Amino acid sequence: MLSGLQTACEVADVILKDIGKKYGEKVALEHIDLEIEEGKITAVLGESGAGKTTLLHILAGLLPHEGEIQGRRPTSYLFQDAKLLPHLTVEGNLKFVLAQSEWERIGPVLERVGLGGRQNSLPKTLSGGEKQRVAIARAFLYPHEALLMDEPFSSLDLALKRTLMELVAELWREKRQTVVFVTHDVHEAAVLAHRALVLRAGRIAADLPVEGEPPRDFFVTSSVEAALVRALTGFSQ
Repeated sequence: MLSGLQTACEVADVILKDIGKKYGEKVALEHIDLEIEEGKITAVLGESGAGKTTLLHILAGLLPHEGEIQGRRPTSYLFQDAKLLPHLTVEGNLKFVLAQSEWERIGPVLERVGLGGRQNSLPKTLSGGEKQRVAIARAFLYPHEALLMDEPFSSLDLALKRTLMELVAELWREKRQTVVFVTHDVHEAAVLAHRALVLRAGRIAADLPVEGEPPRDFFVTSSVEAALVRALTGFSQ
């Protein structure tokens, strides 16, 4: 395992150099140097206020910042809240992110996420899990080279979390695009990521590789989880 500012990176897709961000006098990120692996899934963990979502927003181009980003890619963003357009049907929410020539992809993707036959449903008729399935379908349909996800599984019960994590891994395997996702859950990182970064006080406190190909067994606790807990709590040495 690697810790501190060491990197588990193999082939750099996006390179961050000396990234910093302040909100007034508050330092959110400071001196972030990072190479994000091409075609891999990277998890970003940290306590509240550690800078996780700020980093994700900077990667998405949503925030001004200090420092330089090289190799920025067209991104799709999956929020914790599904953020469906309430006046559009399930199909309409997916059409919204696609050119008309691509609409034929919608039916097969809805089948893949377990919503075949729900294309005419409005968001208000869907359960929380169904809404998140639509959001996942929309994120993967939206033209992108990198997918950013902000705590996409945090509001789900365990059974649904497992199902949707496996779904994300299945959809990722088809094109193996670069994925970065924020989570506060070390188990999510251990199951879904190739690499886990821990932010603490706006800096990278640990950078750990996760062995094997995702998704890993949801019911098995791995050694990397203990390492991540130590890093999160400041006992990584």
